[in-house]
Amino acid sequence: MGRSRPLLWLGVDVGGARKGFDAAVVDERRLIGAWRRCDRDAVVAIVDRVAPVVVAIDSPCGCAADGETARPGERELARAVCGIRWTPDEAEVRGNPYYGWVVEGLALYEALAARGVQAIEVFPTASWTRWHGPRGTERRSNWSRAALTGLGLEGVPTRTSQDLRDAIAAAVTARAYSQGITESFGEIVVPL
Repeated sequence: MGRSRPLLWLGVDVGGARKGFDAAVVDERRLIGAWRRCDRDAVVAIVDRVAPVVVAIDSPCGCAADGETARPGERELARAVCGIRWTPDEAEVRGNPYYGWVVEGLALYEALAARGVQAIEVFPTASWTRWHGPRGTERRSNWSRAALTGLGLEGVPTRTSQDLRDAIAAAVTARAYSQGITESFGEIVVPL
């Protein structure tokens, strides 16, 4: 009788076309792998190779309704957990270079949907806030580093970038989603 494959979850921090994506895979207790500055095809290849239960993406999965400057879930999350950048309507997202990272994220959601992969939208700052408390005036890097240490995840390198920490938070949020210990603000999944 063969051993069953371990359950794995993938988190992706989305950057613009030049910056690329950071990705992290976790199992029940440890960081299995991490990749920096990947393009979309490389992320899809990681998904094909590791077959994660859920992929959590740190990027909006959709835009606000026509003429709106934010999605309802973003407004709810801002009131309940922490601040978040608004995602305007598609015309603004596609017409403003600032939102290039959102366009990249939308393309990743499409690529994964075409493969039948379950992908959820996450916001690592909300995850860190739930796990470690509000950041306050602390530097983001120090706060997220302490929050990551508090997760007790094995195999995390001693030096990590903010983007990699956010990819790890996304992966751990995907795991929490599978375990039923999250709540949703519109499309945005946040750990309880």
